[in-house]
Amino acid sequence: MSRDAIIDLYERHAEVYDRDRGRALQERAWLDQFLGHVPAGGTVLDLGCGMGEPIARYLIERGVGVVGVDASSSMIRLCRTRFPDFDWLVADMRELDLGRRFEGILAWDSFFHLEANDQRAMFPRFAAHAQRGAPLMFTSGPAEGEAIGTWCNEPLYHASLGPAEYERLLITNGFAIGAHIVQDAQCGDHTVWLATFG
Repeated sequence: MSRDAIIDLYERHAEVYDRDRGRALQERAWLDQFLGHVPAGGTVLDLGCGMGEPIARYLIERGVGVVGVDASSSMIRLCRTRFPDFDWLVADMRELDLGRRFEGILAWDSFFHLEANDQRAMFPRFAAHAQRGAPLMFTSGPAEGEAIGTWCNEPLYHASLGPAEYERLLITNGFAIGAHIVQDAQCGDHTVWLATFG
C-alpha cells in the first residue's frame, strides 16, 4: 500500500475520524511521562497530529507549545479551527526539514503507518529536530512485520521493525531509551517507546 494511498484514506475520511476518535485519553499516563522531560514553555513537534484531539489539546492545556504536522490538509484544517494560536503544517513526516529543534517530539499512532525503510530513515530526522534532552515518544507494532487493517471498509497499512532494531536506531542517532512497553494493557495495548536525545 503506497504512502499516497494512506494519506488519501485519511484525507477522504477526516470527518469520520474526527467523529469516531475517542477523547477519553487513554494515553494520559504516557503523555505525562513525556511531558516530564519537556521544560516549561517548551514546544512539542507532533508528527501525524490528526485533527488535534485529544492529544494536542492535552499538550496545549498543560502549557506547552505545539507544532503539528499531518499529511492530510483536512485534518490540519480542523486543527487550525480549534487551535488558531498554534502552528499546523500540511507535510509528510518522511520529508520533514523544518530547520529548527524542539523540546519534544511525538509520533503517536502515526509512525507505524510508514514502511520499514521509511521508518529507518526517520531516526536521523528525529535527531535533526530534537533539542538536547528532548523526549521522543512513538508507537510501533509489538514485533517486526506488516499488517493490513481495515478502516472505513478500506485497507490500512501498518508496519513495525523489531525491538532490537528500534533500540539500535535510537542509540546510533543519539537517543537514550527511557521506557518501552509492548502492548501496554493500560493503554489500549499500544506498544510505546520513550527516549531522550543527547
